[in-house]
Amino acid sequence: MLYELREYTAVPGRLPRLIQRFNDVTIELFRKHGMDLVFLSRTDFGEDSKNEIVYVLRFSSYDEMERCWAAFFADPQWRAAASASEVDGPLVASVRRRLLTTAEFPESP
Repeated sequence: MLYELREYTAVPGRLPRLIQRFNDVTIELFRKHGMDLVFLSRTDFGEDSKNEIVYVLRFSSYDEMERCWAAFFADPQWRAAASASEVDGPLVASVRRRLLTTAEFPESP
């Protein structure tokens, strides 16, 4: 199993709009494209607290992950939503992305 951990730091003052885009469009498109959303949260304490969204997607393979993201970014609904939500400027200042695997560990205890 492969887990993709993504941390989005919002442009100052734009976090509410980024959260709205996730709630209105992004989560639905994850489902549409077969992306298994395991966890989604706003950082409440620590580095970038109050200005960050963190989420985890689960995939069966690297190839599946690549196919899903390609379909997601090519989706006309995503393109329209991203464009409309950023008419006043970008929402995301930076993205940190990590791929995690459980291959060397037993199933959860």
